[in-house]
Amino acid sequence: MVRLTDNPKRAEQIAEMLKALAHPLRIRILAVLSEGTQENVTGLGNRLGVSQSIVSQQLRILHTHGLLVGVRDGSSVRYALARARLRELVRYLEECPD
Repeated sequence: MVRLTDNPKRAEQIAEMLKALAHPLRIRILAVLSEGTQENVTGLGNRLGVSQSIVSQQLRILHTHGLLVGVRDGSSVRYALARARLRELVRYLEECPD
């Protein structure tokens, strides 16, 4: 493992990933998906109480940054976490003090 102090390119990649996470709705989307479920846009919108168009915009950002994968389900796409370690990150964030 190369330490971040010695790897500016990796530090830049992580900063970009953190930018993708730096939105309340995107964090909530990850929290839903960290429960181990796969959800489509409609399901996420219903669970989070926001419109499908807003969910779609946020999913695109998370997907573009490699945080989510899309799984075809007929005519729709169900989304899941791209990496199991993201589940740990969500749990860590939930435990952070107010």
